[in-house]
This record gives sequence, structure tokens and C-alpha cells, in this order.
Amino acid sequence: MAGPRLEHVNLTVRDPDRTARLMTELFGWQIRWRGPARDGGRTIHIGSREQYLALHTGRDVAYTPDDFAKGRPLNHVGVEVDDLDAVKARVAAAGLKPFNHDDYEPGRRFYFLDPDGIEYEVVSYAAS
Repeated sequence: MAGPRLEHVNLTVRDPDRTARLMTELFGWQIRWRGPARDGGRTIHIGSREQYLALHTGRDVAYTPDDFAKGRPLNHVGVEVDDLDAVKARVAAAGLKPFNHDDYEPGRRFYFLDPDGIEYEVVSYAAS
């Protein structure tokens, strides 16, 4: 290993199954593990062999929209892809709205909010 690397991000979501399906549709990720969480809730790990999202929900918790306000405490999750336009099309096909498109040095990006209001930045450094 050359140095520290991001292995996973643990996100609280209302419905881990729904979010896992969305991540599979958008990014082609696979479920690595699913099972109980230590607080009596449940978790799904979805991603690649090298990195993943841990999608957690508590036991018998009724989350409100205020539980998912931007920046409390998470600002966004960045996902690097090779084909930005293909992923943007899949995001739109999933009924989500891509926004804040930008071409910048050294890449291109856009953002979207998932059904829980979690913001994702999708970025590509591939030559366009």
C-alpha cells in the first residue's frame, strides 16, 4: 500500500435496500455484505473490493427530513467514474436531478441528491 486510502464511508439512510439498489443502478456496484448493526439496526456494504459505502439504519427509528440536512455532518460523497455522461443519464433515469455541472481543471463533475437528501458529487478525470 502506497499510503492511506479511503476504504469506506458509513452513511445513515432510511432504507438501506433502496439506497443499495440505487447505487447498483448508477455505478454498477455490488453488495459486499449485509447484516445486523451493533445498535440493533441493519447495514448493507455496497461498492467494489477496494472501497464501499456502509448504508446503516437504526432499529425502530423514524427519521425526519431534518435528520438529513446537508452539511450535518456530511457535506457530500465523491464518486469518480470514467464516463460522466453515462452516469448522469442513469441518475436522471432513476428520477433524480443532476445539478451544478462544471468543467474544471483537471476534470468534469455534477452533483445529485439521493432520496434521503444525501449529496453525491460524480467526477471524471477522463479526457472528454
